Amino acid sequence: MGNNNQTLYNSTTVPELFLSAFKAYPDRTALIDTKQHLTYREVAAKSFQIARLLQSKDMKRQDTVALLLSNSIDSLITLIAVQLMGLRYISLHPMASESDHAFVLQDSGTRMLIADAGKFPERTQALHQQKIVEQVLTLAPSPIDAGLLQQASTMSDTPITIETQPGDYTKISYSGGTTGRSKGILQTHRTAVTMVNYQLAHYEWPQAIRFLATTPISHAAGSFVLPIFLRGGAMYLLDKYSAETFMEYVQQHQINATFMVPTQIYGLLDSPQLEQANLSSLELILYGASPMAPARLQEALKKIGPVFGQLYGQAEAPMVISYLRKEDHDPAHPHLLRSCGRVIPGNQVKLLDAELNEVPPGEIGEICVRGPLVMEGYLNRPEENEKVFAGQWLHTGDMAREDEQGYLYIVDRAKDMIISGGFNVYPSEIENCLATHPAIAMSAVIGVPHEKWGEEVTAVVVLKPGLQPTKEELIDFILKEKGPVNTPKAIFFEEQLPLTSLGKIDKKTIRSKFWNQQDRQVS
Repeated sequence: MGNNNQTLYNSTTVPELFLSAFKAYPDRTALIDTKQHLTYREVAAKSFQIARLLQSKDMKRQDTVALLLSNSIDSLITLIAVQLMGLRYISLHPMASESDHAFVLQDSGTRMLIADAGKFPERTQALHQQKIVEQVLTLAPSPIDAGLLQQASTMSDTPITIETQPGDYTKISYSGGTTGRSKGILQTHRTAVTMVNYQLAHYEWPQAIRFLATTPISHAAGSFVLPIFLRGGAMYLLDKYSAETFMEYVQQHQINATFMVPTQIYGLLDSPQLEQANLSSLELILYGASPMAPARLQEALKKIGPVFGQLYGQAEAPMVISYLRKEDHDPAHPHLLRSCGRVIPGNQVKLLDAELNEVPPGEIGEICVRGPLVMEGYLNRPEENEKVFAGQWLHTGDMAREDEQGYLYIVDRAKDMIISGGFNVYPSEIENCLATHPAIAMSAVIGVPHEKWGEEVTAVVVLKPGLQPTKEELIDFILKEKGPVNTPKAIFFEEQLPLTSLGKIDKKTIRSKFWNQQDRQVS
């Protein structure tokens, strides 16, 4: 006989996961930054106090709060408190513009903004003056507020009762907005808990985790807090990344796990200090957010060791669509270094063509996903939901092929593809080729408007110190490796490439230089 009592089959929620970690490891060290270090018991007490303060300010389950925070313990316990209360939270990216922040606050109907005014004084003040939200709280005392941490310290630190439901929203992630107005991505507790379970099951975690957060906890690094807590690990918070600080931290604290974006790894590989550094404690460097050039990955395996694991996901299906394990980072099988791994069990993934038919093995199709990891949809964007969920699949916009062993190879974002003379050209393949040239540190390949071809393949490159190949030399190099269709017609040398707030190469900015006279961004 079937049971139609939904409560019986409810999955767990984010607050329940935090409570189980607090209970399991009360005396272990949980968080370390330059100013303090806290045990799990202390993290629990402080986050309960902050949650009670927020209750006293009339914040209720499923209200929306925006956070403008830095990589510090005070910021992270505030983020945990917000989750314990069952609020919907939005992390504002510290590098975004004031108008972007204002748009997000308005679009999401945010009731409260909590900001680290010590770190972001001008922005906090500006958003306060715009009067978009009912309340602005600052971590430390400021002209705006008496200081959240000080006020919270007078509150009771006993656990608060939580009525969070698995179907509630826990987070609204705003997409980077590289293709126009950014969209609020609705994530329920189902998505968050699924992500954590997949992370625990598939990443090769060290026995006693000492994890260094090198990217903002407001974004990528924040999604590692729960899996680390559920293993009783310690998280070290680095407020400002540099290759040198990273190496010092790893040596000093015997860091054995971290997450980095490819541009951070490139900086580490090009650092003159790397040869002297002792990074032997590192057991797992997870990387993702953008593809990494296979040639640089080989260099990293040689210089740092076989410690790399690649994750692939996007805000709409976060972090764990597929995973390339440490053992797959094998110089003896170099083709795998171009892969983003195998699909994580629990996700259904198919490569579909424009008519939603599955493409034959080895052919290029769009990565489409189903399963409990997938977002609930975009906030207030029914027409976008129709597009992104066409045929009851989440359409990622990433074009890939799959080999016989089930490894996925992303060839490009659908929107990055260049169409030149009727041929599809995938920039990542040319960037990977350039990365094998001994003089190239980094490159970006884009299409530039061309009367005859529609778009002309163009490369913008950053050279390694002391090396100066000619444009002709690089063009010949690519021609030999990739053939005429993929060979850039023009090469530009730059000191550095613009990066997005998430550390990815910002092709939108690079493209705008060449497309600013055009009335559209495709040709």
